[in-house]
Amino acid sequence: MNEQYPVLPGAEPFYAENGPAGVLLVHGFTGTPHSMRPLAEAYAKAGYTVCLPRLKGHGTHYEDMERTTFRDWIDSVEEGYEWLKERCGTIFVTGLSMGGTLTLYMAERYPSIRGIVLINPAIDIPAIRAGLAAGDELPRYLDSIGSDLKNPDVKELAYEKTPTASLLQLARLMEQVKGELERVACPILIFVSNEDHVVPPENADIIFRGVRSSDKEIVRLKNSYHVATLDHDQPLVIERSLRFFAKHSK
Repeated sequence: MNEQYPVLPGAEPFYAENGPAGVLLVHGFTGTPHSMRPLAEAYAKAGYTVCLPRLKGHGTHYEDMERTTFRDWIDSVEEGYEWLKERCGTIFVTGLSMGGTLTLYMAERYPSIRGIVLINPAIDIPAIRAGLAAGDELPRYLDSIGSDLKNPDVKELAYEKTPTASLLQLARLMEQVKGELERVACPILIFVSNEDHVVPPENADIIFRGVRSSDKEIVRLKNSYHVATLDHDQPLVIERSLRFFAKHSK
């Protein structure tokens, strides 16, 4: 699938080749690597080999996204995983929102992943299910879901419209991943904002209960909305995730 539009400035992928432990970072639905860039740079500075891909159909134009399927998004993440596997013996995955859904997918499929970090992960969004059940009544494009940030001085680089066809793909991805949560056995750290206007915070509890992992923890974020990676709690997310990697790299 060829994308018709150029990549938006700031939406480029990020790679850093450092030590033998690697981190794959996955951005969210309609978003771009921009939302995960501060984490990627912090992980690289800490000595990790880092791969932050741009998901297919993202970071260009919402018409590109409309033509992609959730399999295309999985392909993008798996390509990043293969890039890391060639360079690292230990691999962690960190995902925001739908990036968290895709991170869970990877943990379900690749038991060699050492641990995963989820940030406001999406697994069940009733509003999407209700909207899609309405069927033909929905317009082709809905409003943007980007930039749900408590910090008024920060803006997320995301699409200004959300293709309804892409929401259907997201719903299918969440349904598939939710149905196989018990396959996740690796250590898991979940960050969840107390107030989130995109993904219900209860998603974190559904995941926490559903995975088989014995080493699992939820960290509640009190000062961020959905895009916590760019919000007030960003330093906490970076510090706690680096601690998690260090603990499980041994």
